[in-house]
Amino acid sequence: MRLKQSLSGAVFALLSMTLAGCNDDKKNPDDTTPPTEEPGTTPPKALRIGLLPDTQGDGSEVAIHAMEAVLKKQQAMGANVVIAVGDLTNDGTAKEFAEWTSVASKYREAGIEILPLMGNHEDSFAHTTRWIDAMRPFIPEDAEHMPYAEFLNYAVVRENVLIINLRYWGLAGAFPWIKQVVARHRGAVDHIVIASHDGLIGAKYGQVREQIVEGTKGENSLISQYDEIRKFFVDNDVIWVQGHEHQYQRSVVRAPFTAINKSWTPDAGNYRLPVFTQIMSGNASYKGYEFRYGEAELVQRVVQHKVNSMESGSPALDVNAAMLRFDGPRIDYEAWYAEHTVARNSDGAKELASPSWKLFDKFSRSTDRCEKVVYPNSIPAGTRPVLDLDPSYRTSECRGPDGVIARIEAGTNNTFNRIDSRTRSMSVNPGWSRAETLQDLMRLGYQYLFQFHEAWTPNVNGNQRLRISGESVSIPETTVDLKKHVTLSWLEKQAGTASSVLMISGLQNQNGIYLSTWGANKTAPGKLPAGLAASQPDGSAKAEHTLPAHATQQWDLANARTDRYGFSLRVPATLGTAKLTLGHRAADGWKALSSAACVVEGPFAESYLATPPERPAACADQALVGFDDTAGAGHWWAVADRDLEVALIPQI
Repeated sequence: MRLKQSLSGAVFALLSMTLAGCNDDKKNPDDTTPPTEEPGTTPPKALRIGLLPDTQGDGSEVAIHAMEAVLKKQQAMGANVVIAVGDLTNDGTAKEFAEWTSVASKYREAGIEILPLMGNHEDSFAHTTRWIDAMRPFIPEDAEHMPYAEFLNYAVVRENVLIINLRYWGLAGAFPWIKQVVARHRGAVDHIVIASHDGLIGAKYGQVREQIVEGTKGENSLISQYDEIRKFFVDNDVIWVQGHEHQYQRSVVRAPFTAINKSWTPDAGNYRLPVFTQIMSGNASYKGYEFRYGEAELVQRVVQHKVNSMESGSPALDVNAAMLRFDGPRIDYEAWYAEHTVARNSDGAKELASPSWKLFDKFSRSTDRCEKVVYPNSIPAGTRPVLDLDPSYRTSECRGPDGVIARIEAGTNNTFNRIDSRTRSMSVNPGWSRAETLQDLMRLGYQYLFQFHEAWTPNVNGNQRLRISGESVSIPETTVDLKKHVTLSWLEKQAGTASSVLMISGLQNQNGIYLSTWGANKTAPGKLPAGLAASQPDGSAKAEHTLPAHATQQWDLANARTDRYGFSLRVPATLGTAKLTLGHRAADGWKALSSAACVVEGPFAESYLATPPERPAACADQALVGFDDTAGAGHWWAVADRDLEVALIPQI
């Protein structure tokens, strides 16, 4: 191992983010100002879409204090559009609609477009005419309406984003229309957001369980389109957003393997997983629910989950404010929460007048990306790997638009969150339900939701996720360890870079927290205590897990770190003659990760994650960066402990 003194020629880098400048801890976490643009550039117009969760209050009232807090936060974050994801009211009364519109109108008049959709509380308690009378002023004149469902299912295009809003339980009936709308606009937009009150896979509800597994005999509108819907969502990179659950969850939902239209070749483009993102937007009401059924392992991987119910040991409710920012092909997502104990409007606004907002979930990615779901390092030894049960951050190669090839080389997911579900049951009503017997109901559960456990198809949440118990099918309580959706995304070369830009995201959003199903904190200092009985594939409880020293065990991501990982960039011949170095995007522009005198010459070694190579004392506060040209091609490498954006930049 040598230190590289001159960085001319082709280069390939791997980055170690012990460098404080790579994540400015002094930055105000409420500051969502985009990175500084180089002089002379004209940045594309970004679109910021906020998500307003359920806002029903106690009895016939709207949770106006929570609603106001969310909209005020999203206004401060620069929202152009806010999607209100249903259950605006509790009882659907004229009084409640007046309360809701009185708050929403203030922000609409201030320049935020608010797009409402119908939840089950409006569907069940309000006439359609009342909904249309109240919501018509908010639904834009240029909206495209589904025939016979005007003002219930509608679509708009804003900048390069197609937004489709659907009424509660409206997906199956609207799907043919959705395909028509997407076909009309697909060539003009980069992104598609579909919003409805509920989703396919639920934490407490979910259309697959309600309409398929426990569905009615002969009602086949969803089951007959289920595979096609998921395939369509994956092929079009849909982001699904919803309410209904009164808790926050981000997960990826799998489609059939036939869903991807790209192959893993340089000409066809980068390989994306056959998954789409599903976001439960959280809570802005005065009631909270529990994590009822656990993870639907057959089709779902939970990436972040936060529940706070003010019941069963949970001390408070959460109010949530999430934001999707679209800028050309790029997406940046942030989710914030604040705790409160307001149970009705008469409690007063003091607690929610100035909430203590904390950032607890985020990701950045682009439409050109590679993906991997990284499992927590809690899978028992001897469990078959079966393709994706992998706790390593190591990825396959990912090709940039200018031929730069990146990959994560090494690292293990030892920093993850844990949450319990509760025991629930499902039953059969012969002659009415789709399932005729309990055995048939179990079949449907394993066919559509839960992974049937065998040695060659292990279920990491327990080897008996369904069982017949008396006159019902039981879904036993279990402990779920959350996964990470790691993405390597590419952006075109920018002012200040000599190459395309690589975004590494998805490693940094968990801090070692353990919640009960109702949201009580079960975390112990420095460790995750053992999980519930039978929550491992071998029938044991999930073992106590000792956390790395960097795990804060706090929700706030402002000072979060993740497990150390190594990544690399292989430089194409077209960049081989330039004097370049590995840089990262800092708050004030592109900066070198390390000075030339501190760059290690030679190949990356996985041992560097634990024991860095010797460098001069003056290099101690600089990122561990290396350059390897022993194979005749330039490779930069580095070691990092957070998400970041990197590129090759001119050497100064």
